[in-house]
Amino acid sequence: MNRRVVIKHMALAVTGLVLLPGCDLGSKKAAAQEMQPFLSPDQEGLLAQVVDTIIPATDTPGAKELNVHLFVQKMVTDCYEKEAQENLVNGLDALEAKAKKAHDKAFDACSAEERIALLRAMEQSGDTGEQEFYKLVKGLTVRGYMNSEYVMMNLTHYEAVPGHYYGCVPVDSKTLS
Repeated sequence: MNRRVVIKHMALAVTGLVLLPGCDLGSKKAAAQEMQPFLSPDQEGLLAQVVDTIIPATDTPGAKELNVHLFVQKMVTDCYEKEAQENLVNGLDALEAKAKKAHDKAFDACSAEERIALLRAMEQSGDTGEQEFYKLVKGLTVRGYMNSEYVMMNLTHYEAVPGHYYGCVPVDSKTLS
């Protein structure tokens, strides 16, 4: 057998073994799995209106624009008990029913003052389910808004690594010994 041919085949085999793991396209599935929402699209839209009523847009973006409603839904899905998830769904249904009963229209069709009045009525309601719903949504809305990228980068001037590196600072030889 020709020695050059054997070396050539061995080089191709080694190259293939080195490159083969990098060409594995089948295992590169998405690292993050999509959230399985437990809210219907109508309820998700209503939740977006609720968080936008709690933190409306001014000279800064509102909670809805920063997708805080998705944060609320994700937190309730992943971090809260089944009871809190049911309370969120029931609270959204109750809010929509209150809007139709009080103003004869859906919550998203109400004016800002009507929405605020409806949420205050839920906050001060004698029904503990409505109070818990309002506390849950308000707390998560504020947390989601304050931890959003927009607020952290533009309003709090967050730095991922605090402090600076100054490479030209003289070092005393006594501190090194």
